[in-house]
Amino acid sequence: MKRKPYATIVALIVVAAYYFVNGQQNPLTAPTLVEPGQGSAEFRAFEDGAMVESQGVVEKTLPDDNEGSKHQRFILKLANGQTVLVAHNIDLAARINGLTRGDSVKFRGQYETNNRGGVVHWTHHDPRGEHPAGWLEHNGKRYH
Repeated sequence: MKRKPYATIVALIVVAAYYFVNGQQNPLTAPTLVEPGQGSAEFRAFEDGAMVESQGVVEKTLPDDNEGSKHQRFILKLANGQTVLVAHNIDLAARINGLTRGDSVKFRGQYETNNRGGVVHWTHHDPRGEHPAGWLEHNGKRYH
C-alpha cells in the first residue's frame, strides 16, 4: 500500500507542533554545546560526538583505564538525574587528585551516548590543535 504524501506532511507538522508546545529543541537541530546553567536534560537529544559543557556531582570513582592512553574515570550525576562516565586522558592532562564521592565537577568534553547514560571524553587539550579543547574543573582548578 502506497503512503499518501499528505500523511508525511501531517506527521511533520505534528512533530514540529510538539516541540513548539513543549518548548523543546528539535534534536535534529539542537546546538552542539550546552552552556553551564542550562541544565543537562538536553544531553539525551544530542548526537554522538557533540561537545557539551555542564556540571555534576561525583557518584562514584572508578579505577584508571590503563589500556592505551591512560584515563582517570568517574561517574557524574547530572542535575536531571542522568549519569555519565567521565574518561579523562591523564596522558595529556593532569589527574584530579583527591576526587571523592559528592564532589562537584564542571566539564567540557565530547559526549557519546550509550545505554548507561553516556560518556564524556576529550576533557583535555588536543596537542595537534585539530579537535576542540575540553577541560574539567574541580575546587576552582581547571584541568586541561
